[in-house]
Amino acid sequence: MPKLSSGNEQPATPAHFTPESLKFLRGLARNNDREWFEERRDVYERALRQPMLAVIVRVNELLASIAPEHIKPPEKTVLRIYRDTRFSANKQPYKQQYAAWWGHTGMVKTSGAGFYFHLSAKTLTIAAGLYMPDAAQLLAVRRYLLDHHEELRRLLTAPRLRKRMRISEPHALSRAPKGFPREHPGLDLILYRNWALEAELPAEIATQENFAATLMGHFRLCAPVVEFLNRPLAAGKPRRKPLFALSDE
Repeated sequence: MPKLSSGNEQPATPAHFTPESLKFLRGLARNNDREWFEERRDVYERALRQPMLAVIVRVNELLASIAPEHIKPPEKTVLRIYRDTRFSANKQPYKQQYAAWWGHTGMVKTSGAGFYFHLSAKTLTIAAGLYMPDAAQLLAVRRYLLDHHEELRRLLTAPRLRKRMRISEPHALSRAPKGFPREHPGLDLILYRNWALEAELPAEIATQENFAATLMGHFRLCAPVVEFLNRPLAAGKPRRKPLFALSDE
């Protein structure tokens, strides 16, 4: 874990990536095999893992004032670059993006709504919300929306939020779920299977000195939506698959 210095000194590792980080990711996209990776493990540690941990340290400091329940140790926030190939036809051993996930600390593993970003060779993706919930979470949010749909609609349509984030693949149903009224005024939101926000930016933004501040600018806008989505989930704390881990493909 990167250590922060006292006073006005800077962290030993700056809280941003470098051109070397993107170069490594470009190489990994072309040479996704263990031999290539192991020969460059020192580059991976220097150019990807250490900057990522430094970014997480800085974001944790900034999250303390708006979403302290999402702060976890950096090693628990960074996602593995290794793919689980056991049940996949794609046997490439490494993901082509490097990611971090700030889930709710009161829920199991990556359960609930939270904050996420990943860096690939060409793209920086920043996201927040609830993505691919299991059946229990899906039902809990839908039931909550019966009485609170107007609040979520206000949050999702806030001008400042919509200027920087878009709704990410809601994968909405075509008709009301079983047991839900067909004429409900919040039906369009109830039909969603994901309630998530996303922004795609050039990868080079992650190499800028103010990267952590840029990341937090997006997270701060999304924080009210994340808090809303976690309300109906906090009591049950159901287990579920990772959020925003994207496909290992």
